[in-house]
Amino acid sequence: MTEPLVLADPAPPRRPRIPRLLQQRAFRRYWSAQTVSLFGDQITMLAVPLLAVLAIGAGPAEMGYLTAAALLPNLFFSLPAGAWVDRYPRRRQIMIVADLGRAGLLLAVPLLWWAGALNLPLLCGVVFLIGTLSVFFEVAHSSLFVALVRRPDYVDANSLINGSRAMSYVAGPSVGGVLVQVLSAPVALVADVLTYVASAVLLTRTKVAERPVPSGSGLGMAGGVRYVARSAVLRAILLGTTTLNLFNYMFAALFVLYVTTELGVSAGLLGLIIGAGAFGGLLGAAISGPLSRRMGIGPALILGLVVFPAPLVLVPLAEGPRPLVLALLFAADFVSALGVMVLDIAAGSVQIAATPQEMLAVVSGFKRAVNYGIRPIGALIGGALGAAIGVRPALWIASLGALLGVFWVVFSPVSTMRKLPEE
Repeated sequence: MTEPLVLADPAPPRRPRIPRLLQQRAFRRYWSAQTVSLFGDQITMLAVPLLAVLAIGAGPAEMGYLTAAALLPNLFFSLPAGAWVDRYPRRRQIMIVADLGRAGLLLAVPLLWWAGALNLPLLCGVVFLIGTLSVFFEVAHSSLFVALVRRPDYVDANSLINGSRAMSYVAGPSVGGVLVQVLSAPVALVADVLTYVASAVLLTRTKVAERPVPSGSGLGMAGGVRYVARSAVLRAILLGTTTLNLFNYMFAALFVLYVTTELGVSAGLLGLIIGAGAFGGLLGAAISGPLSRRMGIGPALILGLVVFPAPLVLVPLAEGPRPLVLALLFAADFVSALGVMVLDIAAGSVQIAATPQEMLAVVSGFKRAVNYGIRPIGALIGGALGAAIGVRPALWIASLGALLGVFWVVFSPVSTMRKLPEE
C-alpha cells in the first residue's frame, strides 16, 4: 500500500543577515552614534557656508576665512589633544562632552541669526570652537574603538563605520539641500544639533570597560612623534597618505572650476554626478573586508593607494561628446570613492593594530595634524599652479602626482603584510 504523499513545509523566509558586530549591543550603539553624527556633519558642511553667503553676504575672501577657521584646529590642537587624551581614563566621556558642546555651539548660530546679531567674526569663532571639539572627539575615538572591538574584527568594524560615512556622502548633502531650501539655512542647523544630541545619548548608553591608563603611560607629544618616526609601518603609511593628500587637494582646488567652466557642466548636473559617484564608497566599504582577507591587508592598502587617485586622470582626459564627458566624470568619481574606502579601512585598521593602546590618541593626533595640515598647502599650490600653467595641465600633474604616495608603502614591510600586525 502506497504511502500518502506528504508535501514538505515551505521553507521559512530568509531573514536579512545582520552583521555579527551589529548584534552586539555596545558596538551597535557606538556605530549608531557615529552614523547619526556623520549625517549631521554633511548637513553642517552645506548649511554653514550657505548661511554665510545668504544671511551675512560673505564674499570669496570671507568664505576663505570661514574655511580656514574650521580647519585650523586640526593643525593646532590634534597633537596636544592626543597627548592629553592618552592620560585621561574616560575617553567615552570626552566624546560625550564634545558632542554636547558642539550641539550647544551650533544651536547658538540660528539663535544669533534670529536675534539679528550674527556676523562673520562670530560665525568663524563658532566653527573654530566646533572644530576644536571635533579634534578631541576624533582622537578619543580610536581608544574607545579598541575597547569595543576585538583585534580580529578591526577591518569589519572599520568597514561598517566607513560604510556609514559613504552613505552620509550620498544622502547627507541631498537632505541638507532640501532642509536649507524648505526651512532656511539657520533652521537646517537645528537638525544637526539634534544629531549631536542623539550621538551623545547613544554614547552614554554604550557600556564598555575602558582600559585604565597604565602607570607611567602617556609619553606626550614628542613620544608620539618619535614612535611614528621609528615605526616602519606607521611611518610608511603616514608618508604615503600625506603625499596623496597633498596632490589630491591640489586637484580638489581646481576640479569644480575646470568642470564647470572648461567642460561646461552645470552645477546641478555636477552635484548629481558626485552624489551618484558616492555609491562607489558604499561598494568599497562592502568589499574591503573580503578583499583584505583574500589578498592580505597590506596589498589591499596598496591597492587603495592606487585605486583612489588613478581614476582622477579621467577628468583632464575628458573631452568629446557630452555623454562621453559625463560618463568619464562619473567613472572617475565612482571608482575613486571605492578606492578611498578600501584605503581608509585598511590603513585605519593597520594603524590601530600597530599602535600601543596607551599611545593611540597621541599617535592619532599626530597623524591628523600632518594629514590635515597638508591639505590647505595642497590647495594653495594647486591654485598657484593652475594660474601659472593652466587648469588642465595642473590637473594632470595633481592626478598623476597623487600616485607617488604608493611608493612609500610598496618599499616597506606593509607590502608583505597578510594580517594585522601585533601591537
